[in-house]
Amino acid sequence: MYEGVVQDLIDELGRLPGVGPKSAQRIAFHVLQSDSVDVARLADALTQVKLRVKFCTICGNVAEGDTCRICADPRRDLASICVVEEPKDVVAIERTREFRGRYHVLGGAISPIDGIGPSDLRFTELMTRLADGVVTEIIIATDPNLEGEATATYLSRLLKDMGIRVTRLASGLPVGGDLEYADEVTLGRAFEGRRLLDA
Repeated sequence: MYEGVVQDLIDELGRLPGVGPKSAQRIAFHVLQSDSVDVARLADALTQVKLRVKFCTICGNVAEGDTCRICADPRRDLASICVVEEPKDVVAIERTREFRGRYHVLGGAISPIDGIGPSDLRFTELMTRLADGVVTEIIIATDPNLEGEATATYLSRLLKDMGIRVTRLASGLPVGGDLEYADEVTLGRAFEGRRLLDA
């Protein structure tokens, strides 16, 4: 335990996701040893992100205005929406350059253990977006874990009678991985999602 503001900094850093006590201590001492200009720049970046960044009124992605750059782009396909859990998932999918539609960020996943139910997520906003009949496909891209599966199941049931094509991202073996290290669920999904090879 350290005294005063040093311990306060370590405690605050330790509250960040993925930062344990040892990492928080290392970061705190890095900050202490850094130039005042670098620390001021970090503090300013943290302050600015809280002041200027909000969530897109259409999809829920991060934005500096009312809408994000994806929703503001007229070249995006209005007929397909990819549903993700968090804004970071939008970035991951955008990096593939495979999807040209729009997104809908739920703000998490259904998790009864954590007290997160459908009413805590942005399902109502999604249903509002679908009301005009423009969207013909929903791609569910929630995480391939228990919470993501529960969310995908709930969403597919919600959309069942709407006449919209509902698809789920395939999951399976990573490129460069070895079969012997794959867990049973991943290997099972790989078998379910197998495809015909052209000769």
